[in-house]
Amino acid sequence: MNRASCKPAAFALLAAIILFAAPVAAVADTDFKAILQAMDDLSDMGKQDYTAIYDIVSEKPGENPTTTQIKIFRRDEHDQIVILIQKPEAKKGQGYLKIDDNVWFYDPESGNYSHSTMKENINGSEAKNSDFKKYSYATDYEVESATEGKLGAFATWVLNLKANNNEVSYERIRLTVRKDKPLPLKEEDFSVNGKPMRTTLYLPTYVQAGDKMIPAKIKMIDEIEKGNQSVLTISDVYIGKLDDKYFKKTFLESAQ
Repeated sequence: MNRASCKPAAFALLAAIILFAAPVAAVADTDFKAILQAMDDLSDMGKQDYTAIYDIVSEKPGENPTTTQIKIFRRDEHDQIVILIQKPEAKKGQGYLKIDDNVWFYDPESGNYSHSTMKENINGSEAKNSDFKKYSYATDYEVESATEGKLGAFATWVLNLKANNNEVSYERIRLTVRKDKPLPLKEEDFSVNGKPMRTTLYLPTYVQAGDKMIPAKIKMIDEIEKGNQSVLTISDVYIGKLDDKYFKKTFLESAQ
């Protein structure tokens, strides 16, 4: 074989090496912990408070869709949250209150409180209490691996995360994040042994208040009970200072 015939093969091999090395280098040069922190910062209200209404439409095979409406009150500065059920009528006035490390469930029919957790599902929907608190990916998870990807029109990072504490709802997460902005597009939740539990899709529409961006519509799919899913739609967003009364038990007791 002459030297001239070797050149095309050599160039092809070199091009293949460059194409393969480019994404590897991009992954190696990216600070994924910083991306998680940027996501957390984008949803952290800081010294401001946050309130919004979420309509949760849930579907189960063979059943009519059901709607749950909740209003949340969040004070990120002190890691406090109140979740008040407004619909359906039979559950109206029920609510959750997180104070320090305690989560309380209030039942207006009995007037009693009981201990709950942030892992509890709301009124049989796919949504958990923890879905409404501020993001804490950078604090609660470590990045085990990362790859580049594409979802719809967006170039993405796909991050495999492992929890570093047992307070989170899911031990392992595969998080798909936009490259152009630190916003989640998809979250796949897994059990400790890697079994798929839930998939959450963040539709790329947002409510923007100042420098904060909040997903306007979210779809949650149950990977255990196939066919079960919930769609969450946000409205009446307010970011500003709220009265301290909203973060006390007496508020739940009077919010009928």
